[in-house]
Amino acid sequence: MTMKNKSSVLVGRSVALLALVPIIALAGGCRTAGRGRLSRMLPKMGHRNWIVVADSAYPAQNKPGIETVVTGRGQLETVRSVLEAVDEAPHVQPVVYLDSELDNVSEVDAPGIRAYRNQLGLLLKKHTVRSMPHERLIATLDEAAEMFNVLILKTDMALPYTSVFVELECGYWNAEAEKRLRDKMKRAN
Repeated sequence: MTMKNKSSVLVGRSVALLALVPIIALAGGCRTAGRGRLSRMLPKMGHRNWIVVADSAYPAQNKPGIETVVTGRGQLETVRSVLEAVDEAPHVQPVVYLDSELDNVSEVDAPGIRAYRNQLGLLLKKHTVRSMPHERLIATLDEAAEMFNVLILKTDMALPYTSVFVELECGYWNAEAEKRLRDKMKRAN
């Protein structure tokens, strides 16, 4: 290849890369949308608020207390980010809910579901995890949104029943302390 041909190829590649810069910047903005919204909202959130890391088919709920942000990010990446942010926040702690249907989705019907369950299990190993039917979880969010904010971070996940629901509880008070307080108040009366 001559020097002139090499220069033409380099110029062509440079122009192609420069054309991609705005596209990459836009994609980066999408990828950080959920993180930015979470970092702004989490300090405001507390006991009884919810954060949902949803799959791509999760419905847009029309309750005023529910906000949906399309992240453009992967499911597991978003779950990891949410749990890290909540774990670092001193005022809240997470209780994780999964769709009870998830354990019964077959690899035949949803290729990749087994690997997802395994990876999710590793992410959730140090957290309290509960299971509930999907429709009941959606109804629970709808009910919670009557009084409390719900943030839904919609990801690009394309496997069924993979949404991860995080109910926030007080980070410096727990059920046992609440019970002792209520018992003490009852005895005082």
